[in-house]
Amino acid sequence: MGSREEILAALRRAAPPDPGLPSEPVRGTPYADLALQLGEAVQAVGGAFQRVPDAAALREAVAALAARLEARRVVSRVPEAGAGTAGEAGPADVADPHELEGVDLAVVPGRFAVAENGAVWVAGEDLGHRAVFVIAQHLALVVPAAEIVNDLHEAYARIRFDGPGFGLFVAGPSKTADIEQALVIGAHGARSCTVFLVG
Repeated sequence: MGSREEILAALRRAAPPDPGLPSEPVRGTPYADLALQLGEAVQAVGGAFQRVPDAAALREAVAALAARLEARRVVSRVPEAGAGTAGEAGPADVADPHELEGVDLAVVPGRFAVAENGAVWVAGEDLGHRAVFVIAQHLALVVPAAEIVNDLHEAYARIRFDGPGFGLFVAGPSKTADIEQALVIGAHGARSCTVFLVG
């Protein structure tokens, strides 16, 4: 037996016993007020958070956000939020994703939100074109108030793929601190992200 095999054999003998999987699923902290915690988490990751009571208020809030951002081109995948500018219904109606160039604000539905970290789960089939995330200057995510989970353990338990597809968690605007450890917002995607909680 060579020295390599001797070392590997010694490591195998010294390995601790396998503890096995936990018998009970891991649970995080349940929050008394999910909406309050979600709002704090969204703001902590650089996003904005706004509660609206119903679809009419959502439409007004999205219009106000577009005006504040001076958004000339808006696309929406949320019918309750209103159509985008020039009657654009959303990214799905665009044949070529390159036509999304110049989108100032994209309004996208979120299936549910995570109170723990402010992340919103967006299913691929709800997007139209995936490019809308990285092309839009600003992003608005719309989540029903009844669809908030405590933590990522609960979130992963809800995610289902019946076939090929994709989805992603979005938490705040695009950001990076890789360059000289300086936080840069909008480095490779949306410069702002607003989460609208409806209901």
